Amino acid sequence: MQAIARFRRLTRFSAQEFLADGRGLAAIEFALIVPLMLVMFFGTVEFSSAIAIDRKVTLMARTLADLTSQSKTVGDTDMTNFFAASTAIMAPYDATPVSATITELYVDSTQTAHVQWSKGAAARAQRSTVSIPSTLAVANTYLVFSEVSYIYTPTVGYVLKNLITLSDVAYTRPRQSTCVYYSPDTSCTFY
Repeated sequence: MQAIARFRRLTRFSAQEFLADGRGLAAIEFALIVPLMLVMFFGTVEFSSAIAIDRKVTLMARTLADLTSQSKTVGDTDMTNFFAASTAIMAPYDATPVSATITELYVDSTQTAHVQWSKGAAARAQRSTVSIPSTLAVANTYLVFSEVSYIYTPTVGYVLKNLITLSDVAYTRPRQSTCVYYSPDTSCTFY
């Protein structure tokens, strides 16, 4: 009987000592918190990169439309230079997933926008119609319309697992003339 009493007394003290001992507490807390902190860290990195690239896509669309609208006439060399200059905005991110198109639209008397000319990755068919905001639908005017899209691949792929398409558009009016002629055209005649 004494052996059982002594065993109970020893185990009671051992349990109290075990609960009072805090040497392993930091390691246990660390093991529980590290996975959550890693998810938060990688999530922040991925979301920050996606937001930065989305902002650069917007700047690229505006730059492409702005450069084109400042000209009276453009040709293939000009388009190559405009696309190169606007693509340079994507630095330091990879510019390979960029798809950019520049289009001149003619808004007819019924306030319907038609393609005058279009160049780029997804060039639109001449005379096809394009939906534009109603505030820009001024009859018998021209618009320079740029479209840019970017396929974002998450850096780590731990929080964001799928590809994300980031895109934006920009509209500007020709600044130096009624329309921007595409060489060899020399007039603003709608086809």
